[in-house]
Amino acid sequence: MQKIAFLGLGHMGAPMARRLLAAGYPLTVWNRSPARAEPLVAEGAVLAGSPAAAVRDADVVLTMLAGPDALTDVADAVVPELRPGTAWVEMSTVGPDAVRELAARLKDGVVLVDAPVMGSTDRAADGTLGILAGGDTAAVEQVLAHLGTLTRTGPLGSGAALKLVVNTAVIGGVGIVAEALRLAGALGLDGDTARTALASSPLGGAVGRAFAEGVHFATDLAVKDLRIAVDATQLPVTEVVLTHFRQAAEDPALSRADIAQAVTRIRKGL
Repeated sequence: MQKIAFLGLGHMGAPMARRLLAAGYPLTVWNRSPARAEPLVAEGAVLAGSPAAAVRDADVVLTMLAGPDALTDVADAVVPELRPGTAWVEMSTVGPDAVRELAARLKDGVVLVDAPVMGSTDRAADGTLGILAGGDTAAVEQVLAHLGTLTRTGPLGSGAALKLVVNTAVIGGVGIVAEALRLAGALGLDGDTARTALASSPLGGAVGRAFAEGVHFATDLAVKDLRIAVDATQLPVTEVVLTHFRQAAEDPALSRADIAQAVTRIRKGL
């Protein structure tokens, strides 16, 4: 079986790596905080001391990192170590520009696929993520099948672009729901009644995400995604939503909490 290196063991990366380990792949892992790798090591993964060490013998490299800056740091260490024939699957939410910049740094013969995912920690754990893949996926489709359902989005960078579109809509919808409930409060309506009515409206999916439990999409990562989006083009509504979540992320108690926790703050107008 292909030897896999998995870099980035956060809330999403750890359950994804665990699925590959359970499928029998030889797995080497790395995380900036090594303690997060301990459960996987106990299950049979090999812990590398650096990103470079993790990828030296890998046939497939998967990265699930916090954002473009983290990707750049990892690439600085990893790019010189990659052998021709290695496939790198970049699964973070970093936007298409970061993917193209990474592609320009790779040696001939190294295959890059951008494959960010739709779904949260629950779907990462049970292997039902939606995988938006740009580029030539032939070398990695068997690996990715253990993580979810693959949708080919087009050329390299298109997966990252589509993921940014989806996240912007989802986060924006959550922000709109929070403001609508603030309006309900200002008009003297019962909050539960307003929430039930919104859940039955076309915004029902956003209502569900605004009050979701048992999933995790950190507020500071939502801020990162919206910032990439508004840098790409003029998005006046998204700019307002970004302000809401940026203010929430300034609270240390909310910064790494799921975006549902920011809804209460937005509803109160804090």
